[in-house]
Amino acid sequence: MPKYLYQARFAPEGAAGLRREGGTSRRDTIGALAEAHGGSLESFHFAFGDVDVFLIVDMPDNATAAALALAVSASGAVGVETTVLLTPEEVDTATSIEVDYRPPGG
Repeated sequence: MPKYLYQARFAPEGAAGLRREGGTSRRDTIGALAEAHGGSLESFHFAFGDVDVFLIVDMPDNATAAALALAVSASGAVGVETTVLLTPEEVDTATSIEVDYRPPGG
C-alpha cells in the first residue's frame, strides 16, 4: 500500500483545540480517519519549528490520500502538505526506465 508523509501546521483555532483535547486524541482521530478510508497510521509525531505534526500514513491510493488532506485543510484549523513516499524498490524500478530528456538549452 502506498505511503504518504503528511506535514501539518495548526492555525490558532487548531492549536486551541489541541490544548483542549490533547495529543493522543489527535493521533487517535487521525488513525481512525485513515482506517475508515482503507488505510492505517504508521507514525504520528509532534515537532517544534515550522511543522507541528509529521505523520506517515498508508493509504489505498493517491485520490484517497488527497481526499483526507483536502478534508483536513478545508476545516481551516490545520494546513496540510502531502508527500508521496517511494520504497527503495520503486526507486530501483524508476532508475531502470530509460528517459530521453533534453534540458533547456541542451
